[in-house]
Amino acid sequence: MFTPFHPEQLLPILQRLPATDRYWLAYSGGLDSSVLLHALARLGAALPAPLSVLHVDHGLSLHSAAWSARCREQCAALGLSLHEVRVTVERRQGGVEAAARAARYAAFAERLGTGETLLTAHHQDDQAETLLLQLLRGGGVRGLAAMPPQRPFAAGLLARPLLGFSREALKAYAEAEGLGWVEDPSNFDTVLERNFLRHKLLPLLERRRGGMRPLLARSADHFAEAAGLLDELAAQDLAVVVQERGGAAALSIAALRGLSVARQRNLLRYWLRTLGLAPPDSRNLQRILDELLPAAVDAMPLVSWPGAEVRRYRDRLHAMSPLPLPPPVAWPPLRWGGEAVTRLPAELGVLQMTRVAGHGIREALLAGEVTIGWRRGGEALALPGRGGHHLLKKLYQEAAIPPWERGRRPLLYIDGQLAQVAGLWSDSRFACGANEPGIVFEWLSGSGAGGETAIEMVGENNDN
Repeated sequence: MFTPFHPEQLLPILQRLPATDRYWLAYSGGLDSSVLLHALARLGAALPAPLSVLHVDHGLSLHSAAWSARCREQCAALGLSLHEVRVTVERRQGGVEAAARAARYAAFAERLGTGETLLTAHHQDDQAETLLLQLLRGGGVRGLAAMPPQRPFAAGLLARPLLGFSREALKAYAEAEGLGWVEDPSNFDTVLERNFLRHKLLPLLERRRGGMRPLLARSADHFAEAAGLLDELAAQDLAVVVQERGGAAALSIAALRGLSVARQRNLLRYWLRTLGLAPPDSRNLQRILDELLPAAVDAMPLVSWPGAEVRRYRDRLHAMSPLPLPPPVAWPPLRWGGEAVTRLPAELGVLQMTRVAGHGIREALLAGEVTIGWRRGGEALALPGRGGHHLLKKLYQEAAIPPWERGRRPLLYIDGQLAQVAGLWSDSRFACGANEPGIVFEWLSGSGAGGETAIEMVGENNDN
């Protein structure tokens, strides 16, 4: 027998969430989100924050316009305004469902303001299905933890207040309240893996042993706790292994090799996740251990996968988004027109001008012709406090600048003479004095954290 659902049960769940300026309900018109909509509307002024409703029309069904109209009617009947967004779903590798999910969450992320909370209607049955999907796909502890009750999302938070309730309880509430909802025919297509589990495998398991869904959801809770402990261990290891250089985090290979193989794997997964990079599969994770860690000090091996790459230079391991090609030698210099932020061509990042007293180029010199170029070979700088000119190649080596940065890092020229290497050095002929206003150009390469909104790949359900 299931535990009945009542709207009042949502209040303590919402009150335990971080304070928010607004709730956005992801409303599809299906059973689950219709129940959540009705329950939140029933709570009314008791809600900790105002409620807005968001409906995404994927345009994939002939019925999508009718579903949108139904959503408008339901919201109007409850005195709520509906914000509708139509998205274009790009069919790509991974299937239409994955593409629709990505488009939907991109629309959610665009709408969610700072400090606001997105509410989705995922429930206990979704949690059980997600655990099984991850298990069948060979998922690790984090995957088997399935969907967390809350997680950071875009500029705010994503929360799932119905995870503790079964679909049976939600349906009983909907029927008792006389609610209507739309049924997407694709939810019954058992060619799709999740639907096969929902309509074929889980009913079979229930007949064999009742109460399977709450048991599986409980297992997901245990895995989530284990994943949290592994993250705590990884954070401790990272504090010992990480090395900072110019705002970029790299790992000490010597320190990393001092850990057990299991802790190395755990740390690498955690590190890449904190950088916002796509996680590696087991094969590429093993390649990092087998190819990068034991490589010769003067080697520069690379392991890459879609969305990320890991490189070694000297005793450090670096991770980044896939790098663009370096500029060809024949590229003409770019004229700088005084902009505070200059977007560089060919996905080479951004050049940001900052005023810093006593550092960088004398501001008065920028009245000359300032151009942006890239390394061609043979460049040299006269550094303050060091006699003579020094080849840029030697300076890069002394400062342990990774080779893949050297050809991509922009150089600033004044009247044809090298004045500053962005983010690093200024030539003494152009450098400002200790009390003079100076100009520093910082290079934001875009090769670090991915910055994209993370989406659980199998954590979503069509009917929410």
